[in-house]
Amino acid sequence: MDRLGELCKAGRDNATYLWQVPGDEGVRRKIVEVLAEIKVEAAKQGRQEMGRLVADLERAAATSPSPQQVELLQDGFERLTRLWAAAKSGLF
Repeated sequence: MDRLGELCKAGRDNATYLWQVPGDEGVRRKIVEVLAEIKVEAAKQGRQEMGRLVADLERAAATSPSPQQVELLQDGFERLTRLWAAAKSGLF
């Protein structure tokens, strides 16, 4: 697993944790940091579609904690992970 895959997994794990504790500010900060790192790594690899998705997730991360917000983050990290896996398998 390369750095981008590790970041996608870390983001997904943190978003899953937020489902249990939506107001945890430390985890929210980690998610914002992970998103910033994903944006950089995706740009290095020329993965523009991931950059657009990260921008959407950054907006979601900036909103007030709610079940809907956590669901958006979980779904977004799941999509990032699938995009990363597809690129690694040569499908994308």
